[in-house]
Amino acid sequence: MIPFCVAFFLSATDDEDKCLRAEMSCGHAVTPESLTGWCRSLLDQGQYKFKCPALKEGTLVRCDAVWSYKEVRRLAVLTAEEMQHFEETMAHIAAAEFCDFKACPGCKTYVEREDLTNLCVQCTVCKSDKKVAFHFCWQCFKPWKGKAPRSDRCGNDGCINQDLELLRICKTTKLFHVKGVGACPSIRACPTCGQKVEHDRTGCKNVICNRCQVEFCFLCLKKTADCLKTSSHFKPCSEKVAPRQTSIPVWHRS
Repeated sequence: MIPFCVAFFLSATDDEDKCLRAEMSCGHAVTPESLTGWCRSLLDQGQYKFKCPALKEGTLVRCDAVWSYKEVRRLAVLTAEEMQHFEETMAHIAAAEFCDFKACPGCKTYVEREDLTNLCVQCTVCKSDKKVAFHFCWQCFKPWKGKAPRSDRCGNDGCINQDLELLRICKTTKLFHVKGVGACPSIRACPTCGQKVEHDRTGCKNVICNRCQVEFCFLCLKKTADCLKTSSHFKPCSEKVAPRQTSIPVWHRS
């Protein structure tokens, strides 16, 4: 489910269209302006891999061929400012995919959390500068209080998992294009990596997590491939709509 008008992407042999189009490596053609707009929309969704949204000839299946940034940069005719924006955004998204990092509340230096099950994190920069260990809570960003390691909270008052609280209190929504399905929570935690994901209520019931790039069903929370074994994109799942999540999956990167 990606909101985009595939009419922008036509066969490279379509001689009825007089617009100047560039042929991509997958064989589909697009105007430089549409290519720039599409790739920018992917970046806005947190995706740094540029995939062709055109439909394979004679089917309703997306092409999904991956275009290299080098190809996009050349055929989209990006300005210097656009190239800088693209490259900085791509780097940030890619880093977030492979690392869990936040700014230390003490020195503001970005710190990576290596153990995703432990909220107690030590800042090596603070330790080096101040010659004393500084541990802080990854959840509330206050100096660590209490025993460690812990995965739920530290000993500070008000230390709660904001993402989990959001899953608990978020409003419900309805996917109008999926017939025969009632309301579901408007925010889900990706079943693979735990990233917060929302559905824009257009298109089918499946979404792609902008962090781990795994596609899953917003209703039953199964991976799309598993859900579609007994269902289809616009029909109810064989199982009931998954209830509100009460825990956030930990991403086990391979």
